[in-house]
Amino acid sequence: MKKEASIIQIDFADEMKNSYRDYAVSVIIARALPDVRDGLKPVQRRILYAMTELGLSPEKPHRKSARIVGDTMGKYHPHGDSSIYDALVHMTEDFSLTMPLVDGHGNFGSIDGDGAAAMRYTEARLSTGAMTLLENLDKGLVPFGPNFDESEKEPLVLPATLPNLLINGTTGIAVGMATNIPTHNIGEVIDGAAAYIKNPEISTKGLMKYIKGPDFPTGAIITNADEMEQIYETGEGKIKLRAKTEIEKGENGRQNIIITEIPYTVAGNKAKLYENLVTLMKDKVFDEIYDVRDESSKEGIRLVIEVKKDRDINNLLNGLYQKTAMEDTYSVNMLAVKNKQPITFTLKTLMQEFLAFQEELYTKEYEHLLAKAKDRLEIVDGLIKATDVIDLIIEILRGSESIKQAKGCLTSGLTEGIRFKSKKSEKEAAALDFTERQADAILAMPLSRLIGLELLKLHQESGTLHENIADYERILGDISELHKIIIERLKTYKKKLARPRRTELANLEYEKYVEEIKEEDLFLLIDRFGYIKAVDSTSYSRIAAENLQEYTHIIPIKNTDKLCVFTEEGNMYQIKAMNIPKGRNRDKGVLIQTLCKLEEETVLFYIALENLLESQLFFATKAGFVKQVSGIEFETNRSVISSTKLADGDLVIGMTALTVMDVINPDERVLLITKQGLSLCFPLYEVSELKKTSRGIKGITLAENDSLQFATVISPDQQEISFNGKTLSVANVKTKKRAGKGQKEKGLS
Repeated sequence: MKKEASIIQIDFADEMKNSYRDYAVSVIIARALPDVRDGLKPVQRRILYAMTELGLSPEKPHRKSARIVGDTMGKYHPHGDSSIYDALVHMTEDFSLTMPLVDGHGNFGSIDGDGAAAMRYTEARLSTGAMTLLENLDKGLVPFGPNFDESEKEPLVLPATLPNLLINGTTGIAVGMATNIPTHNIGEVIDGAAAYIKNPEISTKGLMKYIKGPDFPTGAIITNADEMEQIYETGEGKIKLRAKTEIEKGENGRQNIIITEIPYTVAGNKAKLYENLVTLMKDKVFDEIYDVRDESSKEGIRLVIEVKKDRDINNLLNGLYQKTAMEDTYSVNMLAVKNKQPITFTLKTLMQEFLAFQEELYTKEYEHLLAKAKDRLEIVDGLIKATDVIDLIIEILRGSESIKQAKGCLTSGLTEGIRFKSKKSEKEAAALDFTERQADAILAMPLSRLIGLELLKLHQESGTLHENIADYERILGDISELHKIIIERLKTYKKKLARPRRTELANLEYEKYVEEIKEEDLFLLIDRFGYIKAVDSTSYSRIAAENLQEYTHIIPIKNTDKLCVFTEEGNMYQIKAMNIPKGRNRDKGVLIQTLCKLEEETVLFYIALENLLESQLFFATKAGFVKQVSGIEFETNRSVISSTKLADGDLVIGMTALTVMDVINPDERVLLITKQGLSLCFPLYEVSELKKTSRGIKGITLAENDSLQFATVISPDQQEISFNGKTLSVANVKTKKRAGKGQKEKGLS
C-alpha cells in the first residue's frame, strides 16, 4: 500500500512575505552592501581570496583573468562569470578607486566608458594596496566559514589594517536601500584614524581637521564644502561636484575652455559628456561655442571648448554647468553591514568600528606571535639543555632499540630496555624530563648544531625570544601600547601609499546663465499652410514683391525676441526666434506646429513679444464678448499659457494689436459682424481693459442661433476692410451704442 502524500496548506500572502524577506536579506547581506570592517562586498572579498590562493601577490607574474574568475566562481561565488569579471574590472580602475585592489594587465576599459576586453585576453594580480587587506590572513586573525557547497573554507571578513570603506568608498543597490560612500584621501584617512585612536572623544569637526572631505580619483571641485560637516554627522547628504577648467588663448582671437578634471559621477562616461557638449554646439543651445574637441591622452583629461570672439566665457561656463554633467550631484548614504544588520554610519562611528576591528586583529596577531615565540623558546631551551648532556643523549640513542624508546627516556626518564655504559648514566637518564616538542627537536637535531658557533646562536636566540615574549605580553596587557603599534603601522602605510589630494574643496555661488546672442533683425515669413521660416534683413530686401505676396504674414522681429502665436481656442504659444530655421526664398520652411506643439488648434494671430508688451490686445469671441488686455499680461517664461477665458463652445474670432494712441483716440471704432449678416459699430473706448483671465464684456446682443463671425478695430482714416474674401467699404458705417442688436450690412458695400 502506497503511503499517501502529505499536503501542507500555507497562506499565499504569508509565504510570499517570508520568501521575499529571505531574498531581501540575502541581497542586502550577501551581495549588495559592504562589510563595515573590510569595506568589501562578498564578491570582491572572494575574488581577492581566490587570487591569494593562486599566489598572485604583487611581485608575482600576472595570471589570466579567466582563471581568477573560474576559481572564484567554482569555489566561492556561484553566480555568473560576467558579474565576477565586472567586479574584478572595477577593482582595477584607478578612476573609480583611490587605492585599486587589483593590478590589471591589458585592456581593462577607460574613463571614456570603453568596456574591458574579454577575460580570456586580460591578466591580473593583487596590487600593493590589496595586501593591506590580506596581510596575516594565514594567522587565524579572522573567522572562516564553509563555501556554498561546504567543500572549501573562505574568510568571512579580511584582516584589513586600513579603513578601506572610507578610502575606496562603495556603491550598491539592495532591496529597499542603497549605499553610496565617497572615496577619500589615503593620507588624510590614516591621519584621522590615528587622531581618533589617540582621542576617541574627538568630534566630527575635530576629525575634519584631518579628513577634510571626499577626495575623488577624478579630482574636480566640491562646491559646497561647508555642508560636509552635516553630511559626516548624519551619514547622508548631497555633494555638489564641478569640473575643473582653465582658460587658454586660442586661434584667431578666440579663447578656449579646457576641462582638465571631471566630476566623479562622470567617471567611466567621459565620452558621453563630450557627445553632450557636441550636441549642444550643433543644436545651437549655446551660440557662443565655436568648436568642441577631445584632446585627452595618457597624461590626463583635456576637453577643449572653443569660444567665439568677444563672448562672455564665465557666463558660458555657468550655462554649461547647468545643462551638462560638468556639474553634478553625488548623493551620500554611508550604509554598511555590521553583524548582518544594515546600518547608516557617520564619520565618527566608522572610525569607531575601524578601531574596534583593529584592536581585535592586533590582539589576535600578538597572541599568535606570543604563542609562536613561546613554542620556539621551548625548543631552543631544550636544545641548549641537550647540549649540556649531549654525551648522555648519544648514549641513550645508541642503547635504544627504537626512536619511541629513546623519546620515552628523554621525556619521562624511562630507561627499561636501554643499554647504558654505566649505572651512573642510567641514573642520570632516569632524571631527564624534556617536553614532547623538545624531544622531537633533539631527535631531529643535526650534529652540526654542536659546533660552538651554533651553540652561541642558540643562546642569542633564546635571549631574543625572552625579550620578544616580554614585549608581546606588555603589549597585550596594555591597550595604549596596542594603540601605539596600530598607529605605527598606519604611518608605515602612509609613507608607502599616500598621495596629494586631488579634489578641491570650495564654497561656490550658483550663478544663472544669461543667454548671450548677437542681436540681428529678422523677418518671419508665414504662408497660408502654416509653414514658417526666418530670413535676415539683407535676404529679405532681395525677395521680389510678387514672391512676398505668397505669405499671409510677414513679421519683423529680433533674433533675441519671441514669436507669440494666439489660437482660436484661447491659448498663446511662444517660440524663440532663434529656434525658427533660417531659409532662403525658395525654401519652404517648417510647419509651425513642429516648433510649438500646436496640435489641432487654429492659429488666429501672430505678434512679436517685444511689440506685444508695448501694445493693448483687443479680443472678440464667437459669443459676442469683447475686451482689451494689456500686453504686459502675457509676459511669461512658459512656452504656452491661456490667453483668455472662454465658455464651453466659445472661440476667439477676432484679435487686434493696438498702440497707446489707438486706445486713447476717440475716433477708433470696433466693428462686429455676425453670421446672420448683422453688424454693429461702437467707439473703442467703450471696451474695458480687463485681465487675460476674464471672459470680457458683452459687445453685441445676438439672436438665437446667431454668433459673431468677424471683429476688428477700424481707424478714422480707414476706408476698407477685408471680410470673407471681399473688400468692403466702411466709409458709411454708423456708430451705435455697444451691445445693441446691430443692423443689416447695408452700411457696408
